[in-house]
Amino acid sequence: MRYRRREVEATLRSLMGQFKVVLITGARQVGKTTMLQHVLPGGFRYVTLDDPRAGVLAREDPALFFDANRPPVAIDEVQRAPGLFQQVKFLVDRSDETGLVVLTGSQTFHLMQGVSESLAGRVAILEMTGMSLRELTGCGGRGPYVPSEVGDDGRCESPEGLDLWATIHRGSMPRLMDPSVSWDAFYTGYVRTYLERDVRDLITVKDEASFYHFLVACAARTGRLVNHSDLARDAGVDTKTAQSWLSVLQASGVVRLLRPFWSNATKRLTKTPKLYFTDTGLACHLLGWSSPETLRRGAMAGHVFETFVVGEVIKSYLNAGGDARNVHFYRDARQREIDLIIQEGRVLHPVEIKTSATVTREAVAGFSVLNDVGDYDVGAGAVICQTREPYPVTATVKAVPVWSI
Repeated sequence: MRYRRREVEATLRSLMGQFKVVLITGARQVGKTTMLQHVLPGGFRYVTLDDPRAGVLAREDPALFFDANRPPVAIDEVQRAPGLFQQVKFLVDRSDETGLVVLTGSQTFHLMQGVSESLAGRVAILEMTGMSLRELTGCGGRGPYVPSEVGDDGRCESPEGLDLWATIHRGSMPRLMDPSVSWDAFYTGYVRTYLERDVRDLITVKDEASFYHFLVACAARTGRLVNHSDLARDAGVDTKTAQSWLSVLQASGVVRLLRPFWSNATKRLTKTPKLYFTDTGLACHLLGWSSPETLRRGAMAGHVFETFVVGEVIKSYLNAGGDARNVHFYRDARQREIDLIIQEGRVLHPVEIKTSATVTREAVAGFSVLNDVGDYDVGAGAVICQTREPYPVTATVKAVPVWSI
């Protein structure tokens, strides 16, 4: 299968020119290894700790491991040998060169623990996701998404032949860009590997069936406020276990919690995050949506569509090395909501997400709640929907197609 260029490549090259160590995190199968093999310059060694011999050596004798694999070197699945971090620190402190070591891993918790203890100030951290719609349509390089002014419709043209619901249903894993790969077989194997390897590496699960039910329960709540009690009830576990298991899904990149916008000037804003799956294909598989058509007509179409759009916005930040913490949602005690708030300094950009193609002014009437936030200006807004081309909704808000974000 032909390699598709990833937006994150330019960011990786830039960071390798600035830092001695770059750590790439991301869920299993998002393409970290393949991307590195296409991007790293000649002379770089590549070692994966999934190789039993390399893994044992890295865990038992980090110094000897680096004698055999001298920088510049890329080490895959580095969370399998946390003792390497201290040896990496020792090596890079002896050199003024940048781009000496590239580390990858699929478990954020263990990786961040090692980084904070050994590599603080020496490492750049880059989170990699599945394929973005920009990458699929060949319209990358636009940087983090921020709604633009009415009349500014961007540089990309509508992609030919894009079947949006098929793209949402298929998911973002690079392996699935090959149409000959069975969707159901891929995700069946993905879930089995995830339960048998990643989950066991993070926690002790006595009943894998219960964890699987918990995973399905999370998929059924993608795009909704986190409710640990409901998740616990559906999985047949206690609330404390549900909280722990949700942290595991976060640490392994399966779900993302979107934090609400919070301002000291407005005390009545919710502090409960929203839950989003990072890959809509995995969510569809877990929920039994067997085709794009059953998904589009199903009861969860709106939530899955929102999950996809939120994911694309966040990918635009992560791929550019930006701060995805600038992306929030709004909800107050009166249950007034805005799907996304994109913060640009002291400017707030409101964004609604709609499955329809036609949007009226009523759809953005709720944006006025931002006038009460205080200390912030309200910038251009957007409604991301299924329109084919951008068009104005108000003087400051326009409807935009998903492919343009």
